Amino acid sequence: MLIMVLAQPLYAAEAPNVVEALDLGNSTIDATGPTTSEKSQVSYQASRASVATRTETPLVEVAQSVNVVTNRVIEDRAPQSLDEAINPVSGVKQGNTLGGTQDAIQKRGFGTNRDNSIMRDGMQSVQARNFTPTTERIEVLKGPASMLYGVQDPGGVINVVTKKPQLYSGHSISAWGTSFGGGGTQVDSTGPLGDSGLAYRVILDDQHYDYWRNFGDIDQTVIAPSIAWYGEDTNVLVAYEHMEYSVPFDRGTQINPLTGKVLDIPRTRRLDEAFNVTTGRSDALTVRLERQLDEYWKLNVGYGYSRNYYNDYQSRFVSADYTTGVVTRRGDATRDAKQFAHTATINALGNVEWGGFKHEILVGADYMKNERTLGDLIRNANDTSFNYNNPVYGQVPIPSRVSAANSDQTDKLNTYALFVQDSMHLNDHWILQGGLRYDQFDELTGKGRPFVVGADVKDSKVVPRLGLVYMIQPDWSVYGSYTESFRPNTSVATPIGDLPPEEGKSYEIGTKFQNDRITATLAAFNIVKKNVQTSEACGDETCTRVSGKVRSRGIEVDITGEINEYWSLIGSYAFTDTEVLEDPILEGQPIDGVSKHTASLYLTRDFGRVGIGELRAGAGARYMSRWGVNNGAEGAGNVEYYLPSAKVTDAFVSYKMAFDKADLTLQFNLKNIFDEHYYVSSSGLGSPSIVIGEPRQLVGKATLAF
Repeated sequence: MLIMVLAQPLYAAEAPNVVEALDLGNSTIDATGPTTSEKSQVSYQASRASVATRTETPLVEVAQSVNVVTNRVIEDRAPQSLDEAINPVSGVKQGNTLGGTQDAIQKRGFGTNRDNSIMRDGMQSVQARNFTPTTERIEVLKGPASMLYGVQDPGGVINVVTKKPQLYSGHSISAWGTSFGGGGTQVDSTGPLGDSGLAYRVILDDQHYDYWRNFGDIDQTVIAPSIAWYGEDTNVLVAYEHMEYSVPFDRGTQINPLTGKVLDIPRTRRLDEAFNVTTGRSDALTVRLERQLDEYWKLNVGYGYSRNYYNDYQSRFVSADYTTGVVTRRGDATRDAKQFAHTATINALGNVEWGGFKHEILVGADYMKNERTLGDLIRNANDTSFNYNNPVYGQVPIPSRVSAANSDQTDKLNTYALFVQDSMHLNDHWILQGGLRYDQFDELTGKGRPFVVGADVKDSKVVPRLGLVYMIQPDWSVYGSYTESFRPNTSVATPIGDLPPEEGKSYEIGTKFQNDRITATLAAFNIVKKNVQTSEACGDETCTRVSGKVRSRGIEVDITGEINEYWSLIGSYAFTDTEVLEDPILEGQPIDGVSKHTASLYLTRDFGRVGIGELRAGAGARYMSRWGVNNGAEGAGNVEYYLPSAKVTDAFVSYKMAFDKADLTLQFNLKNIFDEHYYVSSSGLGSPSIVIGEPRQLVGKATLAF
């Protein structure tokens, strides 16, 4: 939560060679080489990441798997969502996005929406859409992270690092369009305010484009001002972002249990109504202070506020007669849904010599207040006027009947933590990393009018982390680690008996290579999580129980960087084997939505000067093997369905022309070149809904930088 780079160039290639600021958490500045942020602008390689240790430790010295999607990768691939931005990373895949309205990423088989695993600049984020126009790079830490960040699933965390004010002037105006219809515009401006170390940045972005299925559109507006002061030994940052959005609430298609495959209908055909829309607004505020106390110690203080407010309507698929095509749907809605998180942290980072060893010590305290409340929960009567073979839309009214028993769903979580971490350099080859975190938490959940408490839990937990790194050479290491995770086990549904906290334990071994061009990691892991929360039908209600144990184990390979001065690459492979180890119903089944094999490879060629400008082009593909989803509907008989494997190919070309005082860049991205018909995730209880991958799309963008 602590260590984010304060200064990140807008146009690193033209930026003057200035010392940007002390990296938050990094006790020294190397003015002779590129900073983490500068490297992110021009290279596919990342050499450091703050998410792994809350310090700017070189990746080759970290005893856990860490990946970074740099700004150069983001610019070249032009992703439009968080899961698209990180899909080249091994072991990650889209999870249950709540009908496409919430970010949800599985890491090593674990994770869903609202699982506390997504951060912005190291602070807890509850925003529905975290990949925004302010994103500079994305850090992915795989494996348990509770020692660093508190209540978490054991799969890992994702940290979205945002763009910061600069001490030089840089401005850009861009516009883009998509073959789906529509597009967007953006203005990004940064520069100094006087000559005292004060700088500003303002990003304005407006997007309006058509949804690719047979109806719907996406609207998003962002305004993000920030200001920073870079002093001799003190840095201060205040950054704010406001977003307003409207997106389709689309759960996708359904599996036909008679065939075991998805419905045999066009992939563009929706099974809901035009009123299936989520509208909302979100806010994020970050305040940070960093002060160098002396040559050994640095103080970091941070506060983050994240808020999301939304309303939605949906015509929800309940069941179908798969012989006639008649669908039973229910009109649902959530009104006045609010979630916010306050996060505060204070810590001291010291680089000291003690006992004959070099130590990098981090000691501090964290606080988080995370609350979610849903106002009116609307539940209309079931309706059978729709047929998926011959759909006629607009025959059902907008949902309006409030369900008192389901309204006022509430989840209030407070955590208080103390932590200490030490990276001890035993000699030139051995690094011992260890940490302990004491977390005290209380969580209240419930629902209904009158309000019924579902759980009121107060507990504490000490979470360890231990790692050992052996530096074979300065650019090559081997490592092993043991880490744990935990999260309170509560639910807005009615619990069945006591629900002890979910707890995860992970063992990981691996090797890393990192020189001036390439960063590569090979990791093998085994994670076991117990006391896993599972939902089941209890008459007309949804209840919660603990299912015992689940396991995820596998091998991951990642490589990023430059082959030579012309060629760049980003590639990965993951083998992820998941299984429910203990459960009266699901034992022996894999975790829903997890592909056993995933892989990606993207190559980019910098052609240099061609005609009046500089040409750059690249292409690549990603693969995911078949993945399963269990039919949890009452009386369905615990049937596991499998979705087919997929291969998706993308390409881009960009052309940059330099004028007297400005650069004009034209870029085209062709996504899903061969129009692969594929599926990306599942969602919903009961009969599983299957989310469909996007078809072929051409995106064109023009950017004027000056």
